Formats: sequence, structure tokens, C-alpha cells
Amino acid sequence: MEAVHREGEATDYWMPPLVVRRDGRPVGRIGAGDSVLFCCRRGEREIQLTRAFVDEPFDGFRRKHLDPLTFVPLTLYHPDFRDLPVAFPPVPAGATIGETVSRAGLRQLRLAEREKYAHVTFFFNGGRTEPFPGETDRCVPSNLDDPPSALPAICDVLEAELRRMLYDFAVVNLATGDILGHSTELVAKTRCAAEVDRALGRLLESARRRGYWMAVTADHGVLEDHGPVGGPPNVAHTRNPVPFLVIDPEGHARPLRPGDALCDVAPTLLDLLGLPQPEGMTGRSLLERAPEEPGRVLLVIVDGWGLGAGDRVHPIELAETPTWDRLTRGPFVTLLASGEAVGLLPESSGNSEAGHMNLGAGTPVAQDELRIEQAIASGRFASNPAIVRAIDDARRRGGALHLVGLLSERSSHGRIRYVEEAARQTHGVSTFVHWIADGRSAPPQAGASLVRQTGLRLVRFDVEAVTVVGRGLALDRGGDYEAKTRAAYRALVDGVGRSVDVVVRRADDPLGS
Repeated sequence: MEAVHREGEATDYWMPPLVVRRDGRPVGRIGAGDSVLFCCRRGEREIQLTRAFVDEPFDGFRRKHLDPLTFVPLTLYHPDFRDLPVAFPPVPAGATIGETVSRAGLRQLRLAEREKYAHVTFFFNGGRTEPFPGETDRCVPSNLDDPPSALPAICDVLEAELRRMLYDFAVVNLATGDILGHSTELVAKTRCAAEVDRALGRLLESARRRGYWMAVTADHGVLEDHGPVGGPPNVAHTRNPVPFLVIDPEGHARPLRPGDALCDVAPTLLDLLGLPQPEGMTGRSLLERAPEEPGRVLLVIVDGWGLGAGDRVHPIELAETPTWDRLTRGPFVTLLASGEAVGLLPESSGNSEAGHMNLGAGTPVAQDELRIEQAIASGRFASNPAIVRAIDDARRRGGALHLVGLLSERSSHGRIRYVEEAARQTHGVSTFVHWIADGRSAPPQAGASLVRQTGLRLVRFDVEAVTVVGRGLALDRGGDYEAKTRAAYRALVDGVGRSVDVVVRRADDPLGS
């Protein structure tokens, strides 16, 4: 990995496939008779690679037919995979705001760019893939080379949809703050905040022209924190609170009662819509007084837009944000968007999945992160039936066990800990690790050091790391099967990638780095 970095070819996020070879042949490739444990959670980024292994009518690219193969997702990435042996299947959620609006016979719109489309649909609806009756879902392309360029398209589509139909409830996600919040470049973050502010102004004007109430909040923080003054740039999500404000159809921010967490948003919106709060929705409306007549409501989720601390470099404050400055001169409240308040571990930063699930559910939703860590702490991870099945099937067939996991200590998509915990349970079954380099929740070139650190621990279990491939390829969610997912699949199965020659595996140099 360090050699690739020195050549200036890629960050960890875009790391081309690296494949361990011994005596000129790739080591530890996935084949028929093997088992795979995909040690990532969440879902929207894990779907494409999973499909490449398990979908019978797959047409993303030409692939091998691996039969038999036991494939175990750590969590349910998509309802299409419900017949797979999922290690931690979802816990049914109560009635969400989307379901409540639908049951009332009202019309609703969900709008996001590709990067956040699943969040305003699947996650906001509590893990439901199909739209509710009366729900219209719209998506615009993402441009990861220039993320702010997607913002005008979001505004254009909203205006067109509201001209076509006056939806009773609309949800819009502005993804740019989260995408660029992971950048190390302060100039890019500051420009991002200014462009998001410009889009927010357009959305506010659209709401005013159409007589909508508009609520503004965020799912978690990241853009507000560039790190300490003079210190290394922050590239990870934060534990900062997020803002919440309600603007009436005349464009004025309304007074709100102090809030607790993201779960208070849905009850507040239902109050504006004139709908009763369903049983099981434990948040509370923050309106000091509900409107006399039900209104139409536009919820804008400014992704990654937290409230920063004074001792950190604050890209939002450094940017030209006239709309935001005007709005926050009026009343607004702060909401918790991390840790236990949104169903995560106590010290965990917020993330988009937890944020959108809590926004939609109106109650704290226990996240997969919390459930998995509780299973590890209690010892139940070792006896998880799906994980036990993967190991037993590989042993019975004389095959190998493959652990595919994220090379990160704090990502919302997974942790090194999951792979290491699974490695403890293999008990003599040939086991190989295929790392997905992060570069998003960790510094862009931290992967090489993490490979060495984890390798020293894995060799104690006689487990070998044999592949590294960047998250941008292995966890693509933009539908680019041919150029991205195929590269990861061929590395895992065929050994296609840049060779890392290993003559003798050594505890001090586990991936020949």
C-alpha cells in the first residue's frame, strides 16, 4: 500500500486491488466449497458486491459460478437477501412518519442524489425498500469529482415536482456536506458550505412560494469540524449536536421548545401536518403551539451539517452563508445526533444511517453497531448461528473461510474488530482476510499501518490477510458494476490485481508491505 501511495496513484479509498502471491500464485482466493462472512454493516454500500456473489440472474459482469458457496452478510443489506443466513437480521421498527403519512392518505415525496437515495427511502422508512402508497421517490446523479454540482439539480427537481403536484410531505437530502466533510482540504469544505447555503436558500424560496412549512436539520456532524487549529485535518464524523428549526410559510423561524435528539423531529412534523403521533413514537413535538390548520411540510436534511466547537476550525463559519446566518438569527434548537441518543454505542459519532432512521422513526432505534458490540461483549457473537454455519460448512466441505471486512477502527460501515472476533472462532479452518481499505473515516493513507497492526494480531489465530482493495471500488453504491464492483470481485475470486509477493509469511510483515 505504501508503494502505491509513494507513486501517487491512489488514496486508501481508491486503492487498486492488491493481491498476495506466493510462488507466483494468488493466495486465498474465494472458490466453490468455501464460505464468506461479509463483516460490514449498514447496507447500501454492501449491496453490489453481495449481488455479485449471490444473485442467480446477475448481469453486472461475467463471473464464475461458485457452487456450493455459503455467503453470510453481517446484517441484512437489502430485502432481496432475506433468504441468506444473515448474522444480525433487522429488528422490526414501529410506525415511521412515512407510514403514518401514507395511512392518512396523504402524498409524499423523497428526493436525494444517488449517494443518499437509500437514506431518504430505505433508512427513513425504517428498513423498508418499497415506497409506501402515495410515496414518490426521486433521485439525481451524484458527481463525486465535483460534489456541489449536484445541488442545482436537487433544487430543479424539487421545483418541478412541486409544480406538478402539491405533496403534503416532502423530504430532501443535501448530501454535499457529508461527502466533502471527509476531505482534508479546508478550501473545498468552505466552498461546500457556501454552495449548500445557496441551495438551502433556493429550497426556502420554493417552500415559501408554495405555502409550505419548512423544517431544517442534519443527520450528523462532519463539515463543521476541520480539526484543531494548527493540527491535522479531521475527516471523520463528529459527536456534535445538530440544529433544528421550523420556518413558517411566510419565511419566519418559529419558536421551539428545547429538544433532546433526532427522534423529536418526526413528532414535530406530524404536529405541523395535523396527524396524531403513532403508538411507539417516543419523541415529542417541539412546537410551542401547533398551527390552527394542518399545513404542507418540507423537511430538508442538510447532511453532515453539525454545530461546531469554538476551539476547532469551522468551515461553515468561514464560508459565505447568508441564508444560514439569517435563519439562525431566529429561534432554533440543538438535537443530539450521536451515541446512545440515536441507538449507537455511547461514544460513537453519528452517521447517516442512524440519523435518517431516527428522523423517520421518531424514537431511538437500536443500530446494528450496538447490537453487534453487545453480542461480542456477551460472548454471543461466537455462537451466532449464521457465523457458526459459515465455519461448519467450510469445514464439512474441506473449503476455506473468507472474512471480508473494512480496514477501519471507527467507520459506520464496519470495524476491524468484527473480522478479528470472527477470526477467533475458526478453530482450524483455513481462513483468509480480504480487507477493504477505508480512506473516509480514517486518514487517506492510514491503511498500510492498519494492515501491519492487524496482521500481528491475526497471525495468532493462523489467519492471513491476502487482499486489499479500496472502499470506492468494493463498496460502490452508484451502480458501476463493470468498472468498480468487478475489480473487487476479480481480486477476491480470480486474484486479479497488483501482486504482493510473499515468500514466507512473517508476523512482522503480514502483507509483504
